[in-house]
Amino acid sequence: MQLTSRLALMNWLTGQGLTGLPENELLRGFCERCRAEGLELSRGLLVIDTLHPIYEGRGFRWSDRPSNESDLFEYRSTAEGDAAENWRRSVFFHMLEHGHDEMVIDLADAPSMDFSQLGELAEKGHKHYLAFVHRFGENGALGLMDCLYSCWTTRRDSGFSESELVALRDLVPVLGLAIKSAQQVDIARTLGRVYLGRGASEQVLGGRISRGVTERINAVLWYSDLRGSTGISESIGPDEIIPFLNDYAQAVIDAIHDAGGDVLKLIGDGVLAMFTGEDMAHARRAALRAEHLSRKNVAELNARRTTDGRPITSAYIGLHVGEVFYGNIGSEDRLDFTVVGPTVNEVSRIASMSRSVDRELLASAEFYKGLDAAGRRYLVSTGRYALRGIGRAQDLYTLDPEVDSSEPVTGSYERYLAG
Repeated sequence: MQLTSRLALMNWLTGQGLTGLPENELLRGFCERCRAEGLELSRGLLVIDTLHPIYEGRGFRWSDRPSNESDLFEYRSTAEGDAAENWRRSVFFHMLEHGHDEMVIDLADAPSMDFSQLGELAEKGHKHYLAFVHRFGENGALGLMDCLYSCWTTRRDSGFSESELVALRDLVPVLGLAIKSAQQVDIARTLGRVYLGRGASEQVLGGRISRGVTERINAVLWYSDLRGSTGISESIGPDEIIPFLNDYAQAVIDAIHDAGGDVLKLIGDGVLAMFTGEDMAHARRAALRAEHLSRKNVAELNARRTTDGRPITSAYIGLHVGEVFYGNIGSEDRLDFTVVGPTVNEVSRIASMSRSVDRELLASAEFYKGLDAAGRRYLVSTGRYALRGIGRAQDLYTLDPEVDSSEPVTGSYERYLAG
């Protein structure tokens, strides 16, 4: 590849990296442009670790022939099981262990090498294999994302020429920089979504990061906590406490997200969430749908935990509606993007009343009044209560027991929740 062609490809990579072209498209465009200039790539693979609560990293593939392989994949931990064995037999692991930045392999020699996947590549007609490990350095690393792995093949019998190897040595780092840039943006979005919640993350990453920048919104608020969690935590081993809390948090949070809600904060075993929208009746119904899904999720979880001989519990849930301040609250160097206001205090008090009346769901009078006539049919009053720290008494409502005990009513309620 001529110098002018390499410079043109570098400029393309830089421009597309700045505009945010997806990683798989960056790889495809790179390989196709290389081939157009006579560098006969037959396959390209890029792998980079990331920061994600589930996945250890991501990979991107390109092939010169149709394939059932995805051009984007994510992988979980390579620390144990088959994944660990495959990783230890990979060319990349060998390079890290021996301090190599580059390896060139004639795939005709693949049968004599104990590297995973090389034999399969040779069987598919690839002749020559080039692998790189580009390390980021201490200031360029982000957690486990400390290097970029890539490998390249050609079907040409003579393999890569020396000039082609030189071209790839020049070009792949520029491609790697664009891939790394895209991954850093993705990591920022992932961390924001995981630690702030989906709505708050969008607000913060959209530029709302100044202290005191808030807005008044009407919202349906959800507050839930676990029944008897303190006693259970004291009765189980320390190494079981976090899995116990995680199991029930997953069941509740999945239900909130599936119903369109936004989790704002985890407070011990408690969850603060909200449901918003132009139609508050719709937001109320979404909150009831989340409560219904949560009970189903918890029931399924309890069945599994009972089978495993582990302690079980359920969740108390309070629902309320009102005006809140939504935005950045805190100090100059430690902010929280959340909701505050009397409505937030009230919903936590309503949830705590669930213990006294022994009901897993309690909804405020404000929540009940805003439901349509069909929705109000499924709630019944539990009485009038003066909530601690709240200056006025109000009626609280719970699900009609027939929702759980009568199949026709259960079916009718589920149809109502489905909208």
